[in-house]
Amino acid sequence: MKKLLLGSNNVGKLREMQELLEGVEVALVTPASIGLRLEVKEDGTTYAENAARKALAFARQSGLLTLADDSGLEVEALEGAPGLRSARFAPQPGATDADRRAYLLQQLRGKPHPWSARFRCTVALTNPAGDPFFTEGICPGEIIPQERGDNGFGYDPIFLLPEIGKTMAELSMEEKNRLSHRARAVKAAIPTLLEWLSFY
Repeated sequence: MKKLLLGSNNVGKLREMQELLEGVEVALVTPASIGLRLEVKEDGTTYAENAARKALAFARQSGLLTLADDSGLEVEALEGAPGLRSARFAPQPGATDADRRAYLLQQLRGKPHPWSARFRCTVALTNPAGDPFFTEGICPGEIIPQERGDNGFGYDPIFLLPEIGKTMAELSMEEKNRLSHRARAVKAAIPTLLEWLSFY
């Protein structure tokens, strides 16, 4: 069976991608499973640029067809921040997900509710020599001041989907794989992935 490398070192992301690609006729591998240690600097000016950098770097190092993503949280009251800097938003070195959530809520203090927001994800699919193919997924919602749920990572516990009354961290994996920004972007990439697998 042909292999697809998931170009990420983020355990939460890898778990989601593996679930989303279940049923696709491909052997999913992670950097750790093939002994690949690689850190890619995410200093692009767009999600697509960062996703492409990761996909190309992992593809060239491994020689494998690779799928990578970049995603971020965009909050209207903060003029789209943290956006591209979502993983590096909190000012303290070595900040945890909890630190980033606390810092975000601190920045929103005093601003009128609701705190409308959206998660955005861009997926890049590439082989070692090719130009990346991109897809995008967006999940609208709002930020809430109290954390709820244990199933997510990052900003998931404070990101509410108003239409179902749950935070991203309260969703089952089945629900998340239907509604999330990453689910929408990865699923949109599957037809092209299947096409590429037929000749790569």
